[in-house]
Amino acid sequence: MDFFLQLLLNGVVVGSIYALVGMGFVIIFKSTSVLNFAQGEFLLLGAYISLAITTSCKIPFFAAMLLTLAFAVLLGIAIERLILRPMIGKPVISIIMVTLGLSSILRAIVQGIWGTDTRPFEEIFPAAPVRIGPVPVSQAYLWSIGCVVVLLLLFSLFFKYTRTGIAMRATAFSQRIALSMGISVRFMFALAWAMAALVSAIGGILLGAIRTGVDASLALIGLKVIPVVILGGLDSIPGAIVGGLLIGVLENLAGGYLDTLVGGGIKEVAPFVILVTILMIKPHGLFGKVHIQRV
Repeated sequence: MDFFLQLLLNGVVVGSIYALVGMGFVIIFKSTSVLNFAQGEFLLLGAYISLAITTSCKIPFFAAMLLTLAFAVLLGIAIERLILRPMIGKPVISIIMVTLGLSSILRAIVQGIWGTDTRPFEEIFPAAPVRIGPVPVSQAYLWSIGCVVVLLLLFSLFFKYTRTGIAMRATAFSQRIALSMGISVRFMFALAWAMAALVSAIGGILLGAIRTGVDASLALIGLKVIPVVILGGLDSIPGAIVGGLLIGVLENLAGGYLDTLVGGGIKEVAPFVILVTILMIKPHGLFGKVHIQRV
């Protein structure tokens, strides 16, 4: 029972970070109808930038985190302005291929600067575990869950109650109507990419703290999050949250109980097996909108 609870808790922690990164996918897709395959590289770059600032510049962690988030916002805006904006009006498949190329470029930049070896991450949270019932829990896990919950709540409130958030939702609904209401669609596109880079950088920092080290494998989180957002409905923030937690928990349970039976590998394919299984029952995802066309 203790083993099950440990796997469950680990799944909730990782799943909450999946949900956070998945929200970046959803924000971009809702605003621009583009699925960004460079989201994992945003996460990777954020982790390494934070590491470089704390170790090389000897800046305290929280100040380094703020600088990293500022860098992530500027990166998102620059990518939208210089790479994605010229692609407006082009076929969606062309834009998707551009994001795939962008992911390769960002990964190559990280590996060219920092190499491929695992680099130790600064210990941010207290090392002493906290006992929840019979299970010892790392404080890094608890802090990570708390940070993700607060961030998801803030973003939900932002989209529901602020003028900018409502304008972004209007842009996602119809760019033509948004333009007729005086909303700058180009600004909304830039803001969506900035927010996506921001949440991914936070996810990278949290994963670095949990794993106590960063390496190029962090970029693979972007591939794992794709089943999360598709499962949640692709354009639904609540769907990304539910999908992230579901994938995180089931992935860890599969790895804990099935990997030992077949010699490993189940944990890596579990998200895609879960995705296919659920989409066979609900083709539009758990919270996806069903589009009906009348002819």
